[in-house]
Amino acid sequence: MSLLKVRDLSVAARGRNLVDSVSFTLDAGERLGIIGESGSGKSLTATAIIGLLPPGLSATGSVLLDGHEVIGAREGELTALRGAVAATVFQDPLTALDPLMRVGRQIGEVWERTERRAGRPHGKGDTRAAVFSLMDEVSLPEPERIAGAFPHEISGGQRQRVAIAMALACRPKLLIADEPTTALDVTTQKETLALLARLVADHGMTLLFISHDLPVVAGIVDRVVVMRTGVVVEEGPVRQVFATPTHAYTRELLVAAERFDRALGAA
Repeated sequence: MSLLKVRDLSVAARGRNLVDSVSFTLDAGERLGIIGESGSGKSLTATAIIGLLPPGLSATGSVLLDGHEVIGAREGELTALRGAVAATVFQDPLTALDPLMRVGRQIGEVWERTERRAGRPHGKGDTRAAVFSLMDEVSLPEPERIAGAFPHEISGGQRQRVAIAMALACRPKLLIADEPTTALDVTTQKETLALLARLVADHGMTLLFISHDLPVVAGIVDRVVVMRTGVVVEEGPVRQVFATPTHAYTRELLVAAERFDRALGAA
């Protein structure tokens, strides 16, 4: 059963299409990657899926998220979908997190909103226990210290784990990870990817993973959509697409990734 159906999605600014007639489906429990260079439209596509396009951008086409149409929906309808159906982990948690709110409070507020939405009573003690449970689930060390810290007082990898904990607190059906490892060092990238893969499996979540890093995508998704200048140029099982790409652009991406890996190995 398809959790997400995107049909002829276009995103325009001042009459110019930045995303042009994109179509794909994502079944419940599946892991799909959207890949492409910077400016290919992959993040705009993800933003349109949850109805969070910035002012000046407009979307046409159809996005059915858990059976609900996103394009043209009222904000109240979209609010009901965000979190409950889809939660997003953004590229840079330092800008995604509230700089003036302690980390534990930020996780707690998301958990409390989820409980209120479900009609489950809870108290301060319940919130505190839930926050520490979520922090433990994403392997955050020193929970007392980190819960009481502001985002700038913890490392980039820890901030990303906080963002993942907040997404988990929503208990979403679909987790959208938009370049979640780009701002991290190589070691922390690997740890974050392993964490995401484990959590998606443990919670039975569907994953939409967006990245320009082909080796990263290859290790975490089942199927890929390749985008270039706002258009889907290739789609298929990740092993097949990476082993025998049919589009010249996909081949160029793979060659560039191989050269980069060789350069790193020679450094």
